[in-house]
Amino acid sequence: MQDKPRIIVIGAGVVGLAVAWHLAKSGGEVTVLDPEDPASGASSGNAGAVSSGSVAPLAMPGVLRQVPGMLLNPAGALRIPPDYLPRLLPWLARFVASARPARVAEIAHALSQLHYSAVEHHRAMLAEEGALDLLRGDGQLQVYFDDKHFAKDAAGWTLREQYGQKIEILRGAALHAFQPGLSDAYQLGVYSPDQGFSTNPRRHAESFARGVARMGGVVLRGRAQALITEGGRVTGVATDAGPLHGEYTVLAAGAWSTQLLRPLGYAIPLESQRGYHVMLPKPGLNLSRPVVAADRKAFFTPMEMGLRIAGTVEFGGLERKPNPKRAAYLLADAARVFPGISTAGCEGFWMGHRPCLPDSLPVIGPVAKWPGLWCAFGHGHLGLTGSAPTGALLASAMLGPTPNTSLAAFAPERFA
Repeated sequence: MQDKPRIIVIGAGVVGLAVAWHLAKSGGEVTVLDPEDPASGASSGNAGAVSSGSVAPLAMPGVLRQVPGMLLNPAGALRIPPDYLPRLLPWLARFVASARPARVAEIAHALSQLHYSAVEHHRAMLAEEGALDLLRGDGQLQVYFDDKHFAKDAAGWTLREQYGQKIEILRGAALHAFQPGLSDAYQLGVYSPDQGFSTNPRRHAESFARGVARMGGVVLRGRAQALITEGGRVTGVATDAGPLHGEYTVLAAGAWSTQLLRPLGYAIPLESQRGYHVMLPKPGLNLSRPVVAADRKAFFTPMEMGLRIAGTVEFGGLERKPNPKRAAYLLADAARVFPGISTAGCEGFWMGHRPCLPDSLPVIGPVAKWPGLWCAFGHGHLGLTGSAPTGALLASAMLGPTPNTSLAAFAPERFA
């Protein structure tokens, strides 16, 4: 083996780029492979939140009680097209099973270990790339109609506090003084002062790509067609431009990752959580931090380009065309949450594929049956948050020193 191990990272989203950045910093000879430009997929269009306190899985008992009502509403925050439901049923069965209290506790513990230092990891990486201006630490605000509405999410907030997230409850006049322009319908807010956000998620991820190049790595345009195996291990990647060989291969291809794993005998239940956003260049609204309307799970994030309104969850696979109605609902949310907002100049809409696993835990670590192959995918709606700590954790596990955090909870074999 060479002094600098050759490592191929499949996927140039924010997770793959963060992994590649840390591997290059740890002494690897890194090649990143993606058919598109770096950060041009889901990493470019997310809500920008860096939520180190996000430890509550999607499948909470309280959430499950809300799902039927959301499904019956075509404009609901969660949408499953009727013709896709039969295909999704096995995934939904796993999702429901992961909502057992004991399993929720295990998931929360694992997510806390992954996310607890996310803001610090992002800050350190951006500082090295001269892009620290992208990360703001003004916290996040989630708003509710009243105490009854808040009670639906109370278990999740209890988990966050259990793992150290600071929160402040704002009511009535105090909430509206803190966030001017908010509809009077919202009378309770939860402010999380320690959370951060990115003012340009695509530029954020691109700074990681520049760092990879600065440290001697290469970012290639090309499509991974199959993993190359020899002697019972993975030795590289077959691409549309020929083979790439390395001592290690990291699969970080987001929602497309399982297509390469399946021929090796791993059936990972990965779904695309299709998310939408619209951009308002001049909203006429002053926001200092992301504001989340809890009833719609809609994020309002101030960015360099204007105000981004992101949200909705639509399950429909990788091939279905984007649904313009989902974006229109976001504009309706904007007018309802902030009655004085201006939607003039709205720049159309965007849709991206967030790789989502039923237990809300990403797949991170080695593939036991295939030495040489490692995984880093399935972060769902927390890809930006989890990218930097995932990169640091995986690089340490691969090249040393051995990390204190165990990767067992994130192993692909948990779905065997």
